[in-house]
Amino acid sequence: MHLMNDHSDVIAEMCVCVCVCPQASLSMTPMNIFRHGADEEKAETARMSSFIGAIAIGDLVKSTLGPKGMDKILLGGGRDSVVTVTNDGATILKAIGVDNPAAKVLVDMSKVQDDEVGDGTTSVTVLAAELLREAELLIAKKIHPQIIIAGWRKATQAAREALRDAAVDNGNDELKFQQDLMNIARTTLSSKLLTHHKDHFSKLAVQAVLRLKGSGNLEAVHVIKKLGGSLTDSYLDEGFLLDKRIGVNQPKRIENANILIANTGMDTDKIKIFGSRVRVDSTAKVAEIETAEKEKMKEKVERILKHGINCFINRQLIYNYPEQLFASAGVMAIEHADFMGVERLALVTGGEITSTFDHPELVKLGHCKLIEEVMIGEDMLVHFSGVDMGEACTIVLRGATQQILDEAERSLHDALCVLAQTIKETRTVFGGGCSEMLMAKAVSDLANRTPGKEAVAMESFAKALMMLPTIIADNAGYDSAELVSQLRAAHQDKKSTFGLGSVCRIITPAEHS
Repeated sequence: MHLMNDHSDVIAEMCVCVCVCPQASLSMTPMNIFRHGADEEKAETARMSSFIGAIAIGDLVKSTLGPKGMDKILLGGGRDSVVTVTNDGATILKAIGVDNPAAKVLVDMSKVQDDEVGDGTTSVTVLAAELLREAELLIAKKIHPQIIIAGWRKATQAAREALRDAAVDNGNDELKFQQDLMNIARTTLSSKLLTHHKDHFSKLAVQAVLRLKGSGNLEAVHVIKKLGGSLTDSYLDEGFLLDKRIGVNQPKRIENANILIANTGMDTDKIKIFGSRVRVDSTAKVAEIETAEKEKMKEKVERILKHGINCFINRQLIYNYPEQLFASAGVMAIEHADFMGVERLALVTGGEITSTFDHPELVKLGHCKLIEEVMIGEDMLVHFSGVDMGEACTIVLRGATQQILDEAERSLHDALCVLAQTIKETRTVFGGGCSEMLMAKAVSDLANRTPGKEAVAMESFAKALMMLPTIIADNAGYDSAELVSQLRAAHQDKKSTFGLGSVCRIITPAEHS
């Protein structure tokens, strides 16, 4: 730092004054400037805390990685103690509570990956943890964090370019692209509960996504879980299924339906009479109050019927009296529909949810060609076919236990999300550790051409990438050192389509696996 000459003497004099001042000793007294409960970690302590927390999160979920990854049993707290059996990284990390800041970053990163892509939550968490494991070793070698960051940024760019160069785009070939979608769905489901039925569920997922016609709006794909049967009994229904029953003495089948979807109270008669305190001098007065309340409900039903509907679906309860009025008018009434079901129904039928009925011209009705009751297992459901949104469909999952159904839904959700992303971005790359080894080779080649300590950081980046196929092989019970060394040799020999097979121990070309 350069100082002007005419000020240097003044600054020196100030420094001397500070040094001889008797109050200078106060500056050496430790002072807590944080509020109660706040703490500060600096330098080596802060780094070590971050390394330990992040690596622990990676070690927690890495046993679930790959087609042979293990499931975890999560036991919820409280009286219910809900049991969840899953190997989905995002589900596992959402269920645990962490206090470590670095661990929280990895958990949040997993959530973002789940929201944006739907799959790969375990992979991104494990890769981040392995990078920090390598960073810990570099720090121990006295390599400054800024040098590590600079090297990793260059390594990231090289890895991204290698991945782009290796990508295959079959978006213009319909048959090849559908085969790509099937392979991607199989890859996603290979590490899930549905792995033994992955062909069946891959077809369901691909059919559902192709019906969206490129929109990627997964809200149009409804998933219903029903106990009973086996997983192979699951099927795709070209329509919308609402898990409710039609009211008593009402039509069970309606063609060319005009649907009013509402969120309004239809139980006023019960509340006013039995939930209020009134003072009367005779039982006749009670009857008059009840009659007045019924008249108010009748007027409300008449306002609803003026919309020209033949189907009324309400988010709230419909009590006996209004239900009788709807039945007398030949209108199908469905009560207490679940919130997500009503939202999806409004979307696929082209209607809007309303709460007021004074202006029928402002209310947007839903439409479909046919509404009828159908039986799935032992339950009756309402089936809407010929809806305005033609791409809408329902996937009905069957299974022996609730845990199987829940995990099947999570697995199918991952496949649907990945397929929807593939429709938008049609380029694909090979799996089975192929892409990771491809990127690791590109980074290692860059490190060999780079002078200085940044090259050491780049090599550590390549090692972290190679840990993914290593963990996949370890989880399958194979000799990871032997397999990964063979895979690395194959890529050095320009066999850039080789990866790890999910069943056999040999190295296989990824496009044939």
